[in-house]
Amino acid sequence: MSQFELVGLIVSYVYAFSLLLIVEAAGKRWRWPLNVSRKIIHIGAGMWTWGILYFFHHRLWGILPFATFILLNYLFYRRRTFSQMDAEKTSPGTVYFAVSITLLFSIFWWPKGPIDHIPVAMAGIMAMTWGDAFAGLIGQPWGKKTYTTFGHARSWLGSALMMLISFIAIWLTLTWLPGSSLSPFSTVTALPQRFLLSIVGTMIATASEALSPAGTDNLTVPLITSFLLYLLGML
Repeated sequence: MSQFELVGLIVSYVYAFSLLLIVEAAGKRWRWPLNVSRKIIHIGAGMWTWGILYFFHHRLWGILPFATFILLNYLFYRRRTFSQMDAEKTSPGTVYFAVSITLLFSIFWWPKGPIDHIPVAMAGIMAMTWGDAFAGLIGQPWGKKTYTTFGHARSWLGSALMMLISFIAIWLTLTWLPGSSLSPFSTVTALPQRFLLSIVGTMIATASEALSPAGTDNLTVPLITSFLLYLLGML
């Protein structure tokens, strides 16, 4: 492990616990709805994947922070350590999200080459990070027309926002990340291919979110979207 990666490891854990503690304190102080607190934590966790790409050049050390939070989030969930993240009726979505990110980085992230496929993994993660957050933050309180899948109600407004924000997140990820200093061994795609991948990825992410049983979208959206983007890219 390099000195820079050691710093990255320390910063990763400081960032994660600071995020939890700040949201816990702010949520209690201003009486945020549980959905708002959970989505802020959700966005903060998802965005730290960019920090992983910045600090780490060895896969083992880079995967370690999210891998350890699989266990930590499970313990937090079981013990209800953070009331602004886990309540009696909430699902272990934070555990599932850490599982998804760990799996995707383990499979697709090859920072030393020969070919790095992390852009498709990041596209799936960003679709979940931002698309699902907007769907929940805006769709739940203001979405009047709903539909039900597997016993879980969702709003049409939320699904529309999931589609719009997911497209933006996937497009920006596939535009900025490939060939950059964060992923120098990944393949840069031409504009038509990138547009097609973004459209297909958006449809996959939206459908996965809409059809997933409650809480499991943290697994299905990033995993299914990333794997199908990878297969489509290979074609």
